[in-house]
Amino acid sequence: MIEWRPTDCHAHTRHSDGKLTVAELVERAAALGVRPSVSDHMSREVAKGARSVEAVNAYLDDIERYPVLRGGEFCWHDSLWRDLPPATVRRFTHRLGSLHAVRLTDGSYVRAFTRELPDGLTPAAYMEAHVSSLERLAAEMPVDILAHPAIAPPPLQHIELEVRWTEELEERAVRALAAAGIVFELSNRYPVHERLVRRAHAAGIRFSLGSDGHTREQVADVARPLALARRIGVRDEDLYDPERHGSRTGFTDAR
Repeated sequence: MIEWRPTDCHAHTRHSDGKLTVAELVERAAALGVRPSVSDHMSREVAKGARSVEAVNAYLDDIERYPVLRGGEFCWHDSLWRDLPPATVRRFTHRLGSLHAVRLTDGSYVRAFTRELPDGLTPAAYMEAHVSSLERLAAEMPVDILAHPAIAPPPLQHIELEVRWTEELEERAVRALAAAGIVFELSNRYPVHERLVRRAHAAGIRFSLGSDGHTREQVADVARPLALARRIGVRDEDLYDPERHGSRTGFTDAR
């Protein structure tokens, strides 16, 4: 029997805003005993990453040369994920959807890395927009994983997660992910509070491990999310692995 190893389903290379080459990422993951994936940014909204269908195919051409899972991180608010032809989608082992921006009721967007919130936008109003956008992502995006579910702009990061997230918002988020069959990422870079994780687990949602690593120190570091998964009773073999559990990309059907 092959020994189980944790899978890092979310890591970045120089194909977007990471610091490592694909070969260096593979080497680092091997040193930590982790199965690697490359999941670079795929969005017209990012400065570094694949910004066109042609660029996505070129990215896949390169990473297919390495022993890695082939991921991609797509922004819900950007249209690139809608434009990919099925043949390109099937080349991914898994895809991640991210809320790098949330939609407000007036139709404008707040970016996840903005240093200032719009005038009059309260933390509660932002979180309502976050969960409403999550619900739309779950209904619209054919992704496997919701990346870093608890990501929030810097002006909100001082608020404890248990306060920022009400239990009603947690129920809505869990309901949307469960209905869509989307995996909940346990992110090392953007940790999520245990109450929400336990709620997702009780609803039967599967979890993935994600370093969201951009540097040598970050890539393949999934020790903290793995410890959390084990603490709430998730079996190692139940943590998401696209080769074991399948993918909405259809790659398993293409082999």
